[in-house]
Amino acid sequence: MTTYDDILEEIGQFGRCQKRIVALFCLVSMPFPCAYIGIVFQGFTPEHWCRDPGVSQIAEHCAWSLQDTRRVTVPLVNTSAGVGYSQCERYNIDWNSTDLTCDHPEGDPSPARRLASPVSACTDGWVYDYEGRHSFVTEFDLVCADAWYVDMFQAALNVGFLVGSIAIGYLADKIGRMKSFLLTNFFIAVTGILVATSPNYIALLVFRALYGFGVKGGWMVGYVLITELVGVEYRRTVGVTYQMFFSIGILVLSLFAYIIPNWRWLQVAFTVPYIFFLSYYWFIPESPRWLLSQNKKAKALEITQEIAKENKKTLSKNIETLQDDSADSSSTASFLDLIKTPNLRKYTFILSFNWFTSAVVYQGLIMRLGIIGGNVYLDFLISGIVEFPAAFLILLTIERIGRRLPFAAANIMSGAACLITAFIPDSMFWFKTIVACIGRLGITMAFEMVVFVNTELYPTVIRNLGVSVCSTLCDIGGIVAPFLLYRLAVIWLELPLIIFGALAFVAGGLVLLLPETKGMPLPETIDDIENPKSNKENHLKSQQVENLLPSGVTSNKDVTTV
Repeated sequence: MTTYDDILEEIGQFGRCQKRIVALFCLVSMPFPCAYIGIVFQGFTPEHWCRDPGVSQIAEHCAWSLQDTRRVTVPLVNTSAGVGYSQCERYNIDWNSTDLTCDHPEGDPSPARRLASPVSACTDGWVYDYEGRHSFVTEFDLVCADAWYVDMFQAALNVGFLVGSIAIGYLADKIGRMKSFLLTNFFIAVTGILVATSPNYIALLVFRALYGFGVKGGWMVGYVLITELVGVEYRRTVGVTYQMFFSIGILVLSLFAYIIPNWRWLQVAFTVPYIFFLSYYWFIPESPRWLLSQNKKAKALEITQEIAKENKKTLSKNIETLQDDSADSSSTASFLDLIKTPNLRKYTFILSFNWFTSAVVYQGLIMRLGIIGGNVYLDFLISGIVEFPAAFLILLTIERIGRRLPFAAANIMSGAACLITAFIPDSMFWFKTIVACIGRLGITMAFEMVVFVNTELYPTVIRNLGVSVCSTLCDIGGIVAPFLLYRLAVIWLELPLIIFGALAFVAGGLVLLLPETKGMPLPETIDDIENPKSNKENHLKSQQVENLLPSGVTSNKDVTTV
């Protein structure tokens, strides 16, 4: 029997055709962060205070600045950052009965009299100091008592991620990778425009969830397709490169947000690339592996021949015995298989916790940029640049050191950086920024590593199920993250960092309980997991047998090594 991996060795494991397809799909990874963390700009909450219609006329007549008006109309209150102007209350004063003048905005009523004056809630809306820019927060007045609605914007997206990754993954297995990819992109284009034209906030949340349903599912289909088209030796490099373009997308996002001041037009800019991706119908073929799994051998051979032609390779007669190399992978797996044996139960818990932690800390650190003050565009750009060394550090260490130690170290480094950052005073701005960037680098490495460590630890019979179940904790973490960040920051701005640090520390410690997978064969059965020594011995025996065979003869069963 000839497997598709055998054919790839003939036609090129990463030839010109695969490079072209990978390059096109890397473009798909770039707009993903616009949906994933675009809330930093679309949902930015600027400095704000109560609007007071009673003083508006004199403020306009006297050409007062916004700060002049705030000093007159808004009381000082104690906050987690010290004494500052209230954002949710104003003085309840009849300004017509005062001697307020253009030349003396601090005049009657005197400061003492204002302190004794009653205050009221912001019944007439808010004033936003946002330099002509517009977020959905300023449009829908999502501040003070309604501030938690902002959390729902990100939570709705992650609900869409959770449902979409499962539903579209199922669809891709049923109707094909490219068909599901094209349908998903059409769906994203429609829902993305609906988000941009939402008449109210409830509609915005609904369309946002639908938008998330498509975005992550389409991204995952692209990831699956490119890894199915390249040889085993190139899958990890291709996967890391695909995720690296996510980081490039972060840099593009900060540029778009700086140029486009309105959140609705920014959403349109996020959506346009998905309309362009519909053109992939004419440039990218269906996955031959999927076609083989559906017994569509003729079409799989046709596409394989086209790949060979573009790679300037010639197919041998081995293709006549081509079969689906995953056909023997049992489809009887169930959720109980993930927890019914000791080792699998341990792996499932540790990996699920790491998916959850990675999502909470990663999203939390990025969304935090929108609430700490300073230049959010510059801070966002710097944090995006920090992600690039993560991919290179992963590729540099996993084949030399292994998986476990770099994975654990990345989590622990991120946790330590978060805890240290929380206690660095704001006066040490650049030192605080550098330590925070180290935390961002660590969690980016951990997030990228959990993907392939997850695939290497589960046996073939439940590998897809194991990855799917564990990665759902990523979306649950995404739902929790905005509430954890924004609500705790109200108590103390640095409190979320304490939580992030603790989570990352625990995650790193748990990773040390996992086995090392470097140089080990991928487990085929649950017994290989529960008796790893037996699996390793079988792998060594297989290698010894192959070394004794004459040249050109191979053993009946190929063992895939990591």
